[in-house]
Amino acid sequence: MDNFDPFGAQFIRRSSYSQMGPTPEKQGAPFPDYIPSDLPDSGLLPLPDPAQLELGHADLRQIIEERRSVRRYDEDAALTLEELSLLLWLTQGVKKLSEKSGMTLRTVPSAGSRHPFETFLAVRRVENLEVGLYRFIAHKHALLPVFSGTAILDQIGAATGNQSQVLTAAVTFLWAALPYRTSYRYGTRAYRYLFLDAGHVCQNLHLAAESIGCGVCAIGAYEDEAVNAALKLDGQEQFVIYIASLGKKPLTPAA
Repeated sequence: MDNFDPFGAQFIRRSSYSQMGPTPEKQGAPFPDYIPSDLPDSGLLPLPDPAQLELGHADLRQIIEERRSVRRYDEDAALTLEELSLLLWLTQGVKKLSEKSGMTLRTVPSAGSRHPFETFLAVRRVENLEVGLYRFIAHKHALLPVFSGTAILDQIGAATGNQSQVLTAAVTFLWAALPYRTSYRYGTRAYRYLFLDAGHVCQNLHLAAESIGCGVCAIGAYEDEAVNAALKLDGQEQFVIYIASLGKKPLTPAA
C-alpha cells in the first residue's frame, strides 16, 4: 500500500511550476475584485476604530507560550464590540488600500498581497449585535448583516457535526476563499497559497484572542457542501476554507 494519497500527490504535481501554463495575469486578463464590489448603499455597521482601542497589550512571548486550543467557553460572557473590532483588525485589518488596483496591505501576510478571504461571523454573544450571520467589510472596518436569528447558527453548527465549541462560542469565524484573487497571478499554484494564507490568519486570531482573555479552537472538520450552502457560496469561485470558534475563557478550567 502506498504511503501517500494519490489525489493529494496529483494536486502537488499539477500545482508545480513545471506543470503550469500562462496565468490570467500573463494573458492580460483584467484585475479581480480585491475588495467587495457588491456592497449595498446602506446598512453597514461601523466598528470601533482599532487605533483608539486600549486592548490586547501583552507580552508576545507570554501569549505564545500560554496559547492553546480552547473548546469550552463562558456561556454567560459576551464579547464587547470593541473586542470584536480588535480581533477583526488583527486578523484582516486593512492598513493600506490601492485606489488603482483595489489591492490591500493588511495585518497578516498573504502571497503577493492578494488577500483572498472574506470573513463571516456567526454571532451568538456580542454586545450591541443581534444574533445572526455578519460579513466583515475589511476596507471599511464595518459589518454587513447577512442573516438574523439562530437558524443560521444551527446550520453552521450542523455543518461542523455539532461540535460543542461551535454551538457554545460567542462568535464563530468563517473564512471564505475567493481563489481567483490569487490564481490571477499564480495559476493553479495559488491553491497551495490559499491554505498557507488561512493558517496565517487563524494564528493571528489565536494570539489576538489570548491577549484579551479569549480562547479559540481552529476547525478543519466540517461538511464543505453544507457550510457553503449555509453561507450561499457556490463552492468553486468562493468556498469556506477554515473555521474557528471563539469565546471568553471560563473562570473555572475544565476538569
